[in-house]
Amino acid sequence: MNKIATPTIPSAAPSAAALLQRARAMVPVLAARAQATEDARSVLPETIADFEAAGFFRILQPAQYGGYEMTPMEMFDVAMELAKGCPSSAWCMCLLAIHNWEIGLLDPQAAQDIWGRDHTVRLSSSYAPFGTVERVEGGFRISGRWPFSSGCDHGDWAILGGRAPSEPGTPPDMRAFIVPRRDYVIDDTWHVLGLRGTGSKDVVVEGAFVPEHLTHKFADSYFGMDPGRATFTAPTYRYPFGIVFAYTLAVVTLGMAEGAREVFLEQMQTRLGAYDGAKASEDPLVRQRVALADTMIRSQRALLAANFADLARYVAADEPIPLELRVRCKWDAQQMSRVAMEAIELLFKASGGRGIRQENPLQRFFRDVQAASNHAYLNADKGALNAGGVLLGAANGDFAL
Repeated sequence: MNKIATPTIPSAAPSAAALLQRARAMVPVLAARAQATEDARSVLPETIADFEAAGFFRILQPAQYGGYEMTPMEMFDVAMELAKGCPSSAWCMCLLAIHNWEIGLLDPQAAQDIWGRDHTVRLSSSYAPFGTVERVEGGFRISGRWPFSSGCDHGDWAILGGRAPSEPGTPPDMRAFIVPRRDYVIDDTWHVLGLRGTGSKDVVVEGAFVPEHLTHKFADSYFGMDPGRATFTAPTYRYPFGIVFAYTLAVVTLGMAEGAREVFLEQMQTRLGAYDGAKASEDPLVRQRVALADTMIRSQRALLAANFADLARYVAADEPIPLELRVRCKWDAQQMSRVAMEAIELLFKASGGRGIRQENPLQRFFRDVQAASNHAYLNADKGALNAGGVLLGAANGDFAL
């Protein structure tokens, strides 16, 4: 077994404010690349290089492997800013970065296998249990096709969901299996309406062996027993996986809504009605819709901050996070994507015919938020059933918390 790497904390790790400023400076660059990103159906290599140079992928990575070990909120702030320029690029940045956090939850040998020689190695994912899993000596053998692996063109490993065989009468052993690039192929199936630039293609595996330590047992995360906590002791690794992952997706939709609001306000300052020449900024419908959208967006920002402040208090005290809080936070993430979608729809409909032009960023925000809010992890209808049931005294039925 390889030795765990000695700490290599960067001597000049940036502050959260510096990272956020780098993200803001990158927004116009991403906006200029947005159409090319969609045309490529994958985040552009130069954008990935810019994210790497800015340190975004290191925000949540263990310090032993060159990371900054910041909080999820600090990464979310960066992602929401980037989404104003190019939602697809922000979506992939957020997911590639969160996987560097996830590895810190696992057996520390996983981190050594992945980053022992190169701290910049990245991972994509597809968590739904699409493949087949067989128990073999020392681990598992997996096969199958996993769709929707965002950013897989830029990944060196893939994290793939599956059900490991379990004893009759016991709960399903849900896991994620981590496989190196040599053990899978990418099938370019990504021809879609929204989030076109995420390159969320299929990952295909045929009989790859995965050792036990390269698996993420979701029950460990649900019960707060992640094996990596003994080695990676920074507070950030005490947040619940299911909650952090849900917000990883949801915050990008909120960033889209903020970007749509900014574009809409800028356009309406100078726009005149096509038929009557009236100022759009004086149109009662425009004023009503932008006021409502603004309230919706700001309320979600405030709720996001409040929820993570609540979580942070338990994390700081190293106390278990109550199930009721976890259920609430998961539901709020799902509802966030719905509210972001509704806010963008308000602005898009008030933009008139000009909103549908390809060069208008509003149509991209509209399409991308529709795609993002369709993600299974952001299913607000299903989430409401569980959250409402728990409020009414029913047992929790969502174990991805």
